[in-house]
Amino acid sequence: MPEGAKVQKMFAGIAKRYDFANLLLSGGCSLYWTRRLVALARRSRPQEIADLATGSGDVAFELKRRLPKSRVRGFDFCEEMLDVARERAKKIPGAETVEFAFGDCMALPLADASADAVTIAYGVRNFEDRQRGLREILRILKPGGKAFILEFTQPSAWFRPIYYLYLKFLLPLIARIVTGDKKAYDYLAGSIEAFPPKERLSAELREAGFSEVRAIGLTASIVAVHIAAK
Repeated sequence: MPEGAKVQKMFAGIAKRYDFANLLLSGGCSLYWTRRLVALARRSRPQEIADLATGSGDVAFELKRRLPKSRVRGFDFCEEMLDVARERAKKIPGAETVEFAFGDCMALPLADASADAVTIAYGVRNFEDRQRGLREILRILKPGGKAFILEFTQPSAWFRPIYYLYLKFLLPLIARIVTGDKKAYDYLAGSIEAFPPKERLSAELREAGFSEVRAIGLTASIVAVHIAAK
């Protein structure tokens, strides 16, 4: 699994170009994936929401837009990404109440049973210790609360050859042009390819203590939303 300090440094280097790169490299799908994640979280009408690995705040802002009366807090272990999120919050109507703070998913600065819902997009793949991170999510959830995890997974078999060709060759090339940092996206491609399929991550969530685990594949299962209850 990746070393936390190296991942932190990598994201610090691409923080200012992260949003545009994501949108471009996903062909615009990242917007749809974020909205699907939030739509699923919204169904449980949570009042206290922790958005982990919040990055530049995309999920946190969409949560606040769809759940304006809920308290939304975003946590990330990369201060440079949090700086971008705080600047964005000043320009988005209603987003000024979203709270952003430093938070490492290996040891979150939150009390036991303090969140009705936890969201995390593309962060589980970067956990230094996946079981430890999943147990931290479980710890901060209230009984009956749910985790909503958006993460890359292994795509449908028919799409896999095309997808891995894109990951290995085209994505790093485009990323180098857009961000100037090919190495960061070489890491991204490698981490996606090595990440377990949604069935295995579902099993790991159960091992961590979650119940009622289910996974919903999106866009030929390029990504999946995992929903797991405490």
